Amino acid sequence: MPSTDVYIIKFEPVAFEIFGFAIHWYGITYLAAFSLGWMVSRYLARTHPNWKVKPEHIDDLLFYMGLGVILGGRIGYLLFYDMINIVNEPTLWDSFIRLISIHKGGMSFHGGLLGSMLAIWFFNRKYKHGYFIIADIISTIAPIGLLAGRLGNFINGELWGKPSDVAWAMIFPNANPLPGIEQDLARHPTPLYEAALEGVVLFIIIWVFARKDRPPMAISGLFVMGYGFARTYVEFYRLPDAHIGYLLDTDWLTMGMLLSAPLIVVGMILMWYSYNRKIVQKA
Repeated sequence: MPSTDVYIIKFEPVAFEIFGFAIHWYGITYLAAFSLGWMVSRYLARTHPNWKVKPEHIDDLLFYMGLGVILGGRIGYLLFYDMINIVNEPTLWDSFIRLISIHKGGMSFHGGLLGSMLAIWFFNRKYKHGYFIIADIISTIAPIGLLAGRLGNFINGELWGKPSDVAWAMIFPNANPLPGIEQDLARHPTPLYEAALEGVVLFIIIWVFARKDRPPMAISGLFVMGYGFARTYVEFYRLPDAHIGYLLDTDWLTMGMLLSAPLIVVGMILMWYSYNRKIVQKA
């Protein structure tokens, strides 16, 4: 039996109802993130001398980004983490219903990142500010969305960690145990770890970095590299999805690590190229 001193994650996922329609905390966190991101990005557009992005263009940008994050995040989750269940649905209609059932959870950062990249491309075709100018703006506010998403995961009792006896360990009653790991054990609260590292710490680092003029793509490189390191670190404490488990017959390699490793490499390349592209172009 779990100790009475251990906190048990038992939040009600539905915040309230309007005319019988359930409003989930997860959706509220996303709405709060987009609202705060909108205010911060408009501030950046007004105050950053080199970006030259009109504040009124930010409204369109976040519309594009909203579609990219939601569609990319959902499709990415199904492709990277849930494809076996999609294939095993009895009909194509059931597979489609599973795809659009965002309210049941299942969003992938890596899929959302790809969706965001595509959204920036479409936006830049219209306004022609420069792809990485827009990407740098989004990279500055992206940790706000990550913070909100991870808090939503915590409220839903998702993304639980490995069993632990640390003082802040918590019980996730909905945890699907891997073989040999009991369900009601206290665990690392890995959604809070990710909220702190991917959200708060990464935002502070990027915000301080972006206060000075940086060459295009440097901020984007710092963001994807920073996220890759933060996510990989937390994966050592987080349990993988039960239907995937650990990869390559290891007891530590997860899908999250596999998808995050390229981000570290890409981030380093972007930062190096951003500061050396004049040398590269002259060569």
